[in-house]
Amino acid sequence: MIPKPPPREGSLGFLFLPPYRVQGISVAGEQTVIQVPELDTCFDMGICPRAVLPAKYVAISHGHMDHIGGLGYFCSQRNFQGMGPAKIVCHKGLAPAIDKMMAGFQELEGQATPYELIPLEPEGEVEIKNSIWMRMFETEHTQHSCGYTIVEKRSKLRDEFAGLPQEKLRELRDKGEDITRIQEVPLVSYLGDLAPGAPMLRPDVLQSQIVICECTFVEKDHKGRAEAGNHLHLKDIAEWLGVLQCEHLVLVHVSRRSNIAVARKNLRELVTKEQFKKVEFLMDYRANKDRYERQAEEAQRMEAQRARG
Repeated sequence: MIPKPPPREGSLGFLFLPPYRVQGISVAGEQTVIQVPELDTCFDMGICPRAVLPAKYVAISHGHMDHIGGLGYFCSQRNFQGMGPAKIVCHKGLAPAIDKMMAGFQELEGQATPYELIPLEPEGEVEIKNSIWMRMFETEHTQHSCGYTIVEKRSKLRDEFAGLPQEKLRELRDKGEDITRIQEVPLVSYLGDLAPGAPMLRPDVLQSQIVICECTFVEKDHKGRAEAGNHLHLKDIAEWLGVLQCEHLVLVHVSRRSNIAVARKNLRELVTKEQFKKVEFLMDYRANKDRYERQAEEAQRMEAQRARG
């Protein structure tokens, strides 16, 4: 007998949640990398598939190897491909260790790999695109663990000046009057690995258009295991859905031992029909393929209608 070939590696999970794509791989304890191409951002870098290399920013949630093990390769490949230095956003407490890790790779390779490290204080922000900011907040999982919300900051006329003619507004501006206010629109939140608690109830998280969150344990009798590891269980997700205002909740980091079909069945028993419709599992290849094919068919119908006038 000849030996069996090795098991096939899974492809990237993919969801199109207009106007954003959410793509990557996330398996508890093994690897997590999640990319939102339209925002030039990856969350975590446990592995570095070729598709994520164009991301200018990688936001690290914590230092566990399944979330950071591909970071050196990501930085090296961006440099090798002529894409410019990677920008690494992290909790300030992780920055010294990341620098040491990168220094070790540089010593091994015998060459300098350029990168820009952006350590943030809790609630600190970095502008990643024009008027688009990434905010870091602390979570409870391991040392220096954190999540991120990407917000758009829009300048709006203050209510008390609404209806004034442009000449009057110019006059007020010339006098130094602050006639505008900043309105924040939460776009995407990523919570990393975490225990249930206050970070899940932040207004910027609750109001994000898309929330990407772990759900490591889905079996009904595994709630204690989730609590022991500072992870979320499906029951925590079900309770959270009662207050979440997002359009889409993308669940990641499900254990390889868990069956996605069972996870969907168990969640359906815990939440309302409308709540269940919000939820997507990034690694549910079959359901996500069917979803995308329906989207493609709808787009073709709309294009055909426009062509007919």
